[in-house]
Amino acid sequence: MSSSTTIKPTPIGRKGLWIAATVLVSWFAMLAFLLHYPVNFADPLVYLFVLVQMHLYTGVFITAHDAIHGVVAPNHKRLNYWIGFLSATLFAFNNYNKLSRKHHLHHKHSATGDDPDYHDGNPNFFAWYYSFLKEYISIGQIVLMAVTYNILKLWFPMENLIVFWMIPAVLSTFQLFYFGTYLPHRGEHHNPPHNARSQPLNHTVAFLTCYFFGYHHEHHAYPYLPWWRLAKAREINEGLEQGSPMVKA
Repeated sequence: MSSSTTIKPTPIGRKGLWIAATVLVSWFAMLAFLLHYPVNFADPLVYLFVLVQMHLYTGVFITAHDAIHGVVAPNHKRLNYWIGFLSATLFAFNNYNKLSRKHHLHHKHSATGDDPDYHDGNPNFFAWYYSFLKEYISIGQIVLMAVTYNILKLWFPMENLIVFWMIPAVLSTFQLFYFGTYLPHRGEHHNPPHNARSQPLNHTVAFLTCYFFGYHHEHHAYPYLPWWRLAKAREINEGLEQGSPMVKA
């Protein structure tokens, strides 16, 4: 029995909406607080807040990603779309429709030459990261970010915008790429068509690094599971290796 036919989806009701709202409201509330927080590089909280905001930025992108898979509001397609659109826009004005199209190609052609996220030339981290960014960043995004920055600095200190708005966003792209693309898809794979591996079972590490997307084989095998159900799926797969019966996630 293949693992892709073992873990079945179960209804999530409005839980996806509540989780998405929690992530988006937390990101916005933290940013609103930090744009007024004194930037003093001798203050260790400044560095902690950068990391917290980086993690929340990653959550904003993961929310857009789950909307792409239709699992934020599975019973309300229009609402699901607009939550994904909003989340992608908040993450440096990403184009949600472009993200959706390329991400579905990634799942269809994972770790092959037709995968827009895969760098099949030099597997060096920075070369792959640069190739990855070129697939998604547009001139329009850069212009919109520049315009937004110049508007926001009329009300907020420039150093706050740089330290708590811009730097966490950039760091989040490293976080998403390293834990969500580079580690799961680098090197050779022996589990087509998913061509993805998962990190060792550790839910705390998996959440802190990338909202359980370190359990990447589970995501590719069960793309109908929202990010907050990947931990359970990883546990189930551990059990499957020992011959456990079919279960639901």
